[in-house]
Amino acid sequence: MQNCGNHSRLILLFLFSSLSSICGTFPSTSLSSSFSASQQITLQANGDLPKNYEYQVQINYKIDNPRLKRGYIALQAWKKSILSDPSNFTSNWDGPDVCKYNGVFCAPAPDDSKADTVAGIDLNRVDIAGDLPAELGLLTDVSILHLNSNRFHGVVPKCIYRLKLIRELDLSNNNFVGPFPEEVLALPNLKYLDLRFNSFEGELPSQLFDKELDALFLNDNRFTSKLPDNFGNSSASVMVLANNQLEGPIPTSVGKMANTLDELVLFNNKFNGCLSSEIGFLGNASVVDLENNSFSGTLPVTLKGLETIETLNLAYNNFTGFVPDNICGLPKLVNFTFAYNYFNGEALSCVPTSRKDVALDDTSNCLPQRPNQKSHKECVPVVTNPIDCGNSEYEPAPQPSPSEESEMSAHSQMGVESHSSATSHAEFSFNL
Repeated sequence: MQNCGNHSRLILLFLFSSLSSICGTFPSTSLSSSFSASQQITLQANGDLPKNYEYQVQINYKIDNPRLKRGYIALQAWKKSILSDPSNFTSNWDGPDVCKYNGVFCAPAPDDSKADTVAGIDLNRVDIAGDLPAELGLLTDVSILHLNSNRFHGVVPKCIYRLKLIRELDLSNNNFVGPFPEEVLALPNLKYLDLRFNSFEGELPSQLFDKELDALFLNDNRFTSKLPDNFGNSSASVMVLANNQLEGPIPTSVGKMANTLDELVLFNNKFNGCLSSEIGFLGNASVVDLENNSFSGTLPVTLKGLETIETLNLAYNNFTGFVPDNICGLPKLVNFTFAYNYFNGEALSCVPTSRKDVALDDTSNCLPQRPNQKSHKECVPVVTNPIDCGNSEYEPAPQPSPSEESEMSAHSQMGVESHSSATSHAEFSFNL
């Protein structure tokens, strides 16, 4: 079955690249539905389909292939739910040949190479407004559903759990609401999940991190929970949870992602506490971005284990202590910012003027004789009461002398980039 699935996937990718211009047009006709009012209420109430629903719908065409008949019923229901289609992208969604509908791609069924089926739908950036009807549950052979950058709204229908072959589900940049759509947890072949730029809210289910995903994008929603203890069970190579309201520490299980994780992006949340030593076990990671949270304490000595890191962003937290050479000297480091913290010591290799091969930023810390630092008044309460995370081998740097304090205070009056503008820059540069 897996080999057949892979074969179907290859055919589908070919179709995506070669058939997009072959979009026929059929005479318009109406879908004559024979389901009762009570069945309509069932669809609206729970977003799922009653048993044998496809046999209760009468259509005006003879479609011998039952898979394509299901596709026809689903796509006609979807077209009726569309409120706005400014580019008339779905204008040719009429007639029995669904394989020629714009954005719809067919391929041989994975379990029957002689029968075509709807294998993928790509409506990315079409600017369609509407909701997702329960009839989408009839598209059981779909492996790709891309709805990026439209105006779909409402909750994700429960029928999504029926799409057992789906590998890529992209609902990003729409107007979906409600809790995390747990129906996706029942999709056994899902590898790519993109829910970013919507208004999902509430807790992240722990089962999400047990799924064998390749990429998980949940940024720019309203999720509010702590990360579950099994966070590190995820197989995702890219994990983007930025711009939510997630809180608490990063679970120590993050170290279990050492062999798989390439990018961990958590900026603009409410994470706090000491930085887990297990972060340093992510020896294959190229990006770790923790900007604009409330992490505190000293940096774990294990960060020297990030041997493939290219971008390390610790800005806008409450870190203290010393920034060591074995972080600033990591072999593949390109950009390291530890600005807007309370560090009171840094190795010479961490001073921005000392390097041309690495972009460094130590702005607005408590570093003696460095420009653009916090005032003595801001630094003393934090630096003199450091949080002991038990994860550092470095001694706290000495406190600034009165003369250094005067210089630091003078520098702090110089033009320093505001927190809000830096945050906006971070969001702009990581436009997913």
